[in-house]
Amino acid sequence: MPFATSLKDAIRTIPDYPKPGIMFRDITTLLGDARAFRRTVDELVQPYAGTKIDKIAGIEARGFILGGAVAHQLSAGFVPIRKKGKLPHTVVSVAYSLEYGLDEMEMHEDAVAPGERVILVDDLIATGGTATAAVELLRRIGAEVAACVFVIDLPDLGGADRLRALDVPVRTLISFEGH
Repeated sequence: MPFATSLKDAIRTIPDYPKPGIMFRDITTLLGDARAFRRTVDELVQPYAGTKIDKIAGIEARGFILGGAVAHQLSAGFVPIRKKGKLPHTVVSVAYSLEYGLDEMEMHEDAVAPGERVILVDDLIATGGTATAAVELLRRIGAEVAACVFVIDLPDLGGADRLRALDVPVRTLISFEGH
């Protein structure tokens, strides 16, 4: 069975969550399948093996799980990008738009040194609002964003294209049509 097919089979789809018309792509089933999880991490890491990557930045919360595994495989440090108010030390923050208003994300100001090469990791790219804000945050403290990697792309929502428009390479493993 091709990897993309087996990966799609490992992801549970929940219709009408969190609201009617949304098809929620639940990766907890993938994470619970040791073989699918391992293969997913291997596929996320593969293009960057042997290159100089200093840090992996993961977006709260599923990006922490995937990003930690990717950081381990690449022998890189891990940087959590969190919702406002969750980090204990001096932070830099960025506001970003949600469909119902604004939110903020933060990271420690000393988490990445200027010039360090960073890969941003999350489970899914939809409209790209969160990922675009995370790229802005990383660049603001001097990081070189080497790539953004996601398990799932929802190409109809255009997020991966928004990131590419910022001159950031984007890697996704599978895509689902719709929202």
